[in-house]
Order: sequence, then structure tokens, then C-alpha cells
Amino acid sequence: MSNRRFFLKNSLAAAVVASISPVFSSFAEEHTAPARSDKAPKLRFAIASDGHYGQPGTEYKLHHENIVKWLNESHDKNPLNFVIINGDLVHDRPELLSEVKKEYYDKLKVPFYAIPGNHDHADAKIWKSVFGYEDNFSFEKNGVGFVLANTSDTKGTYLCPNNDFLKQELDKFKNLKTVFVVLHIPPHFWVPESPFVECPDTIKLLHSYANVKAVFHGHDHSLDAVFYTDKLPHFFDAHIGGNWGTAYKGYRIVEVNENDKILTYQVNASQSPLLNETKF
Repeated sequence: MSNRRFFLKNSLAAAVVASISPVFSSFAEEHTAPARSDKAPKLRFAIASDGHYGQPGTEYKLHHENIVKWLNESHDKNPLNFVIINGDLVHDRPELLSEVKKEYYDKLKVPFYAIPGNHDHADAKIWKSVFGYEDNFSFEKNGVGFVLANTSDTKGTYLCPNNDFLKQELDKFKNLKTVFVVLHIPPHFWVPESPFVECPDTIKLLHSYANVKAVFHGHDHSLDAVFYTDKLPHFFDAHIGGNWGTAYKGYRIVEVNENDKILTYQVNASQSPLLNETKF
């Protein structure tokens, strides 16, 4: 998809302080964070997607060296609890999943969790053989729940997530104040040029849980902002690699403070090119 029809000319990097409402937007042009309180958050994690390890014609090894370096540097400056890799770890070659895990993601200084994308061509058996857990799973950290669900199959089909699984896991977390859902392919498309699927039953399900505060997506490398279904925010994080998308490589930081207020911002990790640069 090197000739992607849609690109965001000015990469919007949304910063959100929330319940998640109200929402304040800003631009994260540098490898720095917006101002915050001096008190450390109870949870801080990074989420990145779309490395496309093994894609012909790309510097995929360099891209992965860079993302591991950038995330480790971020952790050294301001500790992360973990990292989430949201799909398309490899490019149509599931046999490379073990390689990208061992050679790159295992070198992160914090634990990481990964969920398949449509280019991983993975199912529960493949995912568990590499990562030790299935392609649909959940976990809790510091009182915050996470539900991660596969949105594809071994053929790369665009699919809605398994709503029975989502409901089962969301019910487990019903007493938590904050729950995040991670889906590589969004259940709704906001950009006409983006070939997503429509999953109205998934949207309805997510809306029925007041403690689901945000959903995180990859898949569209050109998106790094926030979109909404009703009042529920859906965040994108640009891309780690691949041959199309935002002009920069980056990832998203999410923090939850002691009062369950949420801050999230996009990081222009490559810092090249400068965003919104104008010459006249």
C-alpha cells in the first residue's frame, strides 16, 4: 500500500487529559511530554504499532532498532510500566514473529504485550507458541484493566473482534474505574479512504461499559490523533515501520494518575521531519 490515497498533511498529535472528558488537544512535536504534576502516575505505558518487520523495500531492521532505543530512552527518563505493540509486528510472514520478538522486543527494559494485526497472519495457536498467551487476552495492572482482541485471521482478513470474548473480559473488570481496549483494526471508520470494517455491535458493547475510557488502534499508519464514537475516544499512534504513513515514526504515551485521570500524547520519536514546519 505504498500509494496510500490519504495522508494527514499535518500530523495531529492529540493530548488528552480526561475522565476522558473534557478533552484538550495539543501538538507533541518534540520527544518531550506535556506538563504534568510532580507526582508520578500510578500507571504509565507506551503503545506502538505497525512495525512490518520483513517488508521488502523497507529498512525494517533499522526501524526496530530505533523503536526499541526510543522506548528504552523514554523509560530511562520517565519510567514505563510496560509497552503494548498493537499489531502488524511482521509483514505477511508469521514465521518472523519469533525473530522480531527475540531480536528486538525482548530487549525492551520493561515487559511488553502484543496483539496480532492483519499482516501477522496469526491465530491463537501461533500467537501462544511465540508469546505465551493467545490472540485474545486481558490483564490488570495497578488497578487498570486491559482487554486486547484480535481483529484478523491467518489470511489477513479484516474482522470484527470476538464480542463474546470482549463482554466476558469487560464483565471481569466491571468493578475497576478504568479499562482500556486494544484493537488493531478499528470497529468503525472515520476516514473514507481507509478500508476498515464496520462493527456496530462492538461499538454498542463498548459504549455499554462506563469504565471503558478509551480504545487504541493501529492499522492506519497515517493517523496519530483521536476520533470518537459517541463520547468514547479512539486513539491512533502512527507507525513504527512500513512504507507509508505519517512522515515521522512514533508511538503514544498513556498515563493514569492516582485519581484515575488520564493523559495521553503522541510522540514524534524520530523527530524528523519537524512537524508543521513552514518556510516563506
